Amino acid sequence: MAPVATNETQAPATNGATTGPVKAAKAVAEQLFNPFYSPPESNDKDDSDYEFAKYKPSWPNVKWEPLTEFPVTDVGLRADPEKKSLLSAASKVTHYTPAIGTELSGIDLRQLSDSQKDELALLVAERGVVFFRDQEINVHEQLELARHFGRLHKHATTGVPREPGLEEVHIVYNDGSRRPDPSAFSKIDLWHSDVSYELQPPSTTSLKVITGPPYGGDTLWSSGYALYSSFSPGFQKYLEGLTAVHSAVAQADGARAAGQTVRREPVETVHPVVRVHPVTGYKSIYVNPGFTRRIVGVPKAESDAILSLLFHQLAENPDYQVRFHWEVNSIAFWDNRIVTHSATFDFFPHTRHALRATPHGERPTSVADFEAQTGRVAKDWQRDIWAKQGIADAPASTNRPKGYND
Repeated sequence: MAPVATNETQAPATNGATTGPVKAAKAVAEQLFNPFYSPPESNDKDDSDYEFAKYKPSWPNVKWEPLTEFPVTDVGLRADPEKKSLLSAASKVTHYTPAIGTELSGIDLRQLSDSQKDELALLVAERGVVFFRDQEINVHEQLELARHFGRLHKHATTGVPREPGLEEVHIVYNDGSRRPDPSAFSKIDLWHSDVSYELQPPSTTSLKVITGPPYGGDTLWSSGYALYSSFSPGFQKYLEGLTAVHSAVAQADGARAAGQTVRREPVETVHPVVRVHPVTGYKSIYVNPGFTRRIVGVPKAESDAILSLLFHQLAENPDYQVRFHWEVNSIAFWDNRIVTHSATFDFFPHTRHALRATPHGERPTSVADFEAQTGRVAKDWQRDIWAKQGIADAPASTNRPKGYND
């Protein structure tokens, strides 16, 4: 097992490189293509007629220093709680579900003022993910907007655009050259929070689709707020005392097996299972099938059972989820601290090409640390919403008839 970073430190993980010739490793990667861990092959075919060829992935042979901690202040803290400047500029505000997902119409993201950007961060923190369509914002403008939310992350393994100077862009690219192999992964494995293994994982993240399939290729998001709120008070309290290991090793191994350079050595980091959002004060489950490997300090059987429950609930319970159908020039902003997400790989052999900008957030904060550091009381999202609506807390379960009519 690779070294584990405590909540005070972060250590490189062993690379777990496959022994034997590179050719053999590459053959294995070709046989088992997991679209989450395995980068697509470099495609040397003539793509000069493709409008966005300069944004296709490349893998420069460079090395980056390990990441170190730096201070973060969330811009949502200075936002108008009513978000009047942002919401008044929208021609329509559509909430997709009670728990997660809002679409704003009639806004040009290139024209946002600083106060509107702050309010957008707050709205994303409250609603989990916010959608916009018909956005002409280019990748340079997208990066500039993302920098308003924090210092940008550079991914250690995935491709970067061929155009120089865009190392902060994460590329999502799949085409007909490789078919995802369902023998390499289960669908639940694809649910993740982006690079949650970093010491300071992402906050207000954006993704813009620049080329999309005629249908399919949707993305689903699941609310960590709603997942936490769904559990009994006793189980909530138990989870609040746990920490878990998040690992970059499998992603780095996938890159190496495909013959790509790992630009920064993989790490494993310990984060609280329940973290608190610094602006909303809501408690959120912070584990994901993609990167969370085990619960610290409990028997393996107990760790496996806890993670299995959490993973299946976030991936399978539709009450916590929203599903978005992309169009070209759609852009989504989600808060990686409080949601997990997964793409649907149902669009083969069509091309799906998107560009992500990924600001770092703060180091995840446990309930106990949040309350000690801020003097605020961390809140249960659902109970807080109900209290604001004048709804009494749910009574204890009785032997009422089960189910409902639909």
